Amino acid sequence: MLIFYAFLLIFGPDPGKIGKVNSVKSSAKKAFIEGDYKTALENYKYLTDSLGVKEDEVLMNMAHSYFNLNDTANAFTSYQKLLTSQNKTMKSNAYQQLGVLNNRQNRLEDALNNFKEALKTDPTNEDARYNYEMVKKKLEEQKKQEQQNQDKDKKDQNKDQENKENKDQQQKDKQEQEKNKQEQEKKEQEKKEQQEKDQAEKDKQEKEKKEQQEKEAKENEEKEKEEPKDKKDNFNSDKMKEMKMTEEKARMILEALKNQEVQYLQQNKRKATKPKDKGKPDW
Repeated sequence: MLIFYAFLLIFGPDPGKIGKVNSVKSSAKKAFIEGDYKTALENYKYLTDSLGVKEDEVLMNMAHSYFNLNDTANAFTSYQKLLTSQNKTMKSNAYQQLGVLNNRQNRLEDALNNFKEALKTDPTNEDARYNYEMVKKKLEEQKKQEQQNQDKDKKDQNKDQENKENKDQQQKDKQEQEKNKQEQEKKEQEKKEQQEKDQAEKDKQEKEKKEQQEKEAKENEEKEKEEPKDKKDNFNSDKMKEMKMTEEKARMILEALKNQEVQYLQQNKRKATKPKDKGKPDW
């Protein structure tokens, strides 16, 4: 018996260490319950790091302390250490808290899987069940909203594409109209130039015609000035030849005709100067 107690004293737990562990546990739990998570965390870290305590309750409360101090990274790490716990309640609660952290960061798919694992581990975990339904609904709404946003984006893209096509078509129509306008103006300009060219040609022809007529008129006038003498001489010569009359005989005949004409005029003059009969009217 004495040998057994001696063995416990040599190889068994250190009574002083056990007392120290229990004292720190008590202080840590008291601070945790009072909401002094900073003090609680310091005690729990001392228990795990310095005193080598790995109890599920200590690890869970340490993880909760990180959680309440918004130290998300250390909270994740601390809860993950409990996923291998043999205590289903502790393991289920660790999954649940991981789900809460993922939900806070809007990682809804991961959160939903955490709550699902929490329920599979402990079907009586009502907090995990409530959170599961809440996140499931939130995820469905998010997917619905994403789908609506995608539809809206697609609709906006289609509208933008339609607007772009309309704008391109308007630009194309405008360019076509401008092209047609330029072609029309070109045709009108060519027509105008052709008309001016035709008019110039017409004016030129009329001018040449007028000049030709003036030239011909001038030539005829000059010709007419010379024509009477020649024509008269030709006429007399031709007539005399036809009548076989000498020029001297012709002069005699002309002189006789002139004398007869003079006598005729003198006789008519005497008749016109006869005194009027006063007993008769003037007419």
